[in-house]
Amino acid sequence: MDRIFSGIQPTGNLHLGNYLGAIRNWVALQASYECIYCIVDLHAITVEIDPAELRAHTREAAASLLAAGIDPQGSILFNQSQVSGHAELAWIFNCVARLGWLNRMTQFKEKAGKNRENASVGLYAYPTLMAADIMLYKATHVPVGEDQKQHLELCRDIAQSFNSQFGVDFFPLVEPLILGEATRVMSLRDGTSKMSKSDASDQSRINLTDAPDVIARKIRRARTDPDPLPAAVEGLANRPEADNLITIFAALTNGTKESVCTQFGDSEFSAFKEVLTEVAVETLAPITTEMRRLMDDPGYVEGVLRDGAERADRLAAPVLREAQDVIGLLRS
Repeated sequence: MDRIFSGIQPTGNLHLGNYLGAIRNWVALQASYECIYCIVDLHAITVEIDPAELRAHTREAAASLLAAGIDPQGSILFNQSQVSGHAELAWIFNCVARLGWLNRMTQFKEKAGKNRENASVGLYAYPTLMAADIMLYKATHVPVGEDQKQHLELCRDIAQSFNSQFGVDFFPLVEPLILGEATRVMSLRDGTSKMSKSDASDQSRINLTDAPDVIARKIRRARTDPDPLPAAVEGLANRPEADNLITIFAALTNGTKESVCTQFGDSEFSAFKEVLTEVAVETLAPITTEMRRLMDDPGYVEGVLRDGAERADRLAAPVLREAQDVIGLLRS
């Protein structure tokens, strides 16, 4: 069976974009792949973060995944820092990757911004750790959004360079999986910007912890334009907010934008938002309820992560040992 690896950062406020763009797909993939899902807490410390918040956000991310349907028995769910092989293989990959490759990574430029000289080395080397996350388990596929495709290409470059440099056929060239109607959910306040945990306005996103009345209020206040909904997809051109709401509805109902336009064409946004609210609450309310139950039982959540880390380490340890042997590291 092909092996999936994917990770999510424990930064708090997981939202509808995370669910539709990643988490829901992760749940579905369990039926067809061997799945390893990781809460990437080592990636989280590439920027300043409060230690207590990091621990709390790690538990919250785990609770979110479990509540959404990740099966901790059939799949492996753990937090990255509990398996030391991630950091060890990342150092090997730091010595394989080239500065020119990392200099082309657009996400570092975006995250570091104008304060690039004060950014951490970890933020700069983030893609080599991401490559180690994947290759430590010899994953064959990674579900990614458009913004992660460049990092996955770097992962393939590193694997190919390692194999070539040492004359081995050891690391596979991982393939991307880009799934679903809503791989890129946009802000409720600005249809040209991605829905984000870091947006200063909580009104820009629907959090997985939001109560039904909060979801209703946010959808009701979501930015739109003055025209009715179009009857055909072509009518969404240059209407980013309309396109975003229709995309969300299509994803929540497992439909297409074409079918939504056919169903609601020429409707006013006020009427469409009422139906969208019903669908969103029906989908998210059970997840929110289960999340809260799990967050009230941190011992259980930590037990799941601990068990997952032990199972992950059993897969990772032989891969790391063989990689060390390939490059000539002497081990007793």
